[in-house]
Amino acid sequence: MRNWKKQIIVPLVMVCSLFIFASPLWAHFQVILPSQNIVSQDGEKKVELNLLFTHPFEQQLMNMEKPVQFGVMARSEKTDLMKTLTEETSKDGLKSWKASYAIKRPGDHIFYVEPSPYWEPAEDKYIIHYTKTVVNAFGMEEGWDEPVGLRAEIIPLTRPYGLWAGNVFQGKVVVDGKPVSCADVEVEFYNGENAVKAPADPFITQVVRTDDQGIFTYVMPWEGWWGFAALTDAPETMKTPDGKNDAAIELGAVLWVKTVNKN
Repeated sequence: MRNWKKQIIVPLVMVCSLFIFASPLWAHFQVILPSQNIVSQDGEKKVELNLLFTHPFEQQLMNMEKPVQFGVMARSEKTDLMKTLTEETSKDGLKSWKASYAIKRPGDHIFYVEPSPYWEPAEDKYIIHYTKTVVNAFGMEEGWDEPVGLRAEIIPLTRPYGLWAGNVFQGKVVVDGKPVSCADVEVEFYNGENAVKAPADPFITQVVRTDDQGIFTYVMPWEGWWGFAALTDAPETMKTPDGKNDAAIELGAVLWVKTVNKN
């Protein structure tokens, strides 16, 4: 929340709690992980990107079909990167995707993906997570808060790079161009080395809620990649895979940011 005055907090808490609380196990996250999120003049200019659908904390991969769209936006200019995608297959036959992109221009580069709808039989619904991450290039900090124009999107209110562990992060959730109030925002750590052990299930997925302006706040406690997934239901439905029934659609606005520990 951006304004902590008592007279504003009290009505909001009555409507939707902003406190962190337990969430369901096995939260789904669409992921875009770049090999670096700050590109310097003296460093490597190529960014390697991994695109996967997974339970980030538990490191349990799910199948990801080829995306509907994948691209990058820099200085308000979008570039289609679909042709750069290469398919990866796990030993269990689950698909994920990789891409490489050479940074040539200064400024913030917003990589984004719209995945194909994922059918989740356990929840009897489709899942579509519109996902972004921001890579800064050559010291020009311009464009990180610019909307890409995805149907569901988190607009950063905190610069999404150069973050220390313990920094506060704020974002604004927008769906179909409008802020979403009281939306659940699931937060998970990408536990790539399985180094973090949760003492109980509620620690795996943290949850905050947006205020009446669609804004959420979270403090990232340690170093690594953190995913924010704001979840809403689409007004329309899709036919189940067998074509017999109508199924709900979960729209997710997802953003990945990285934190670093002090030396």
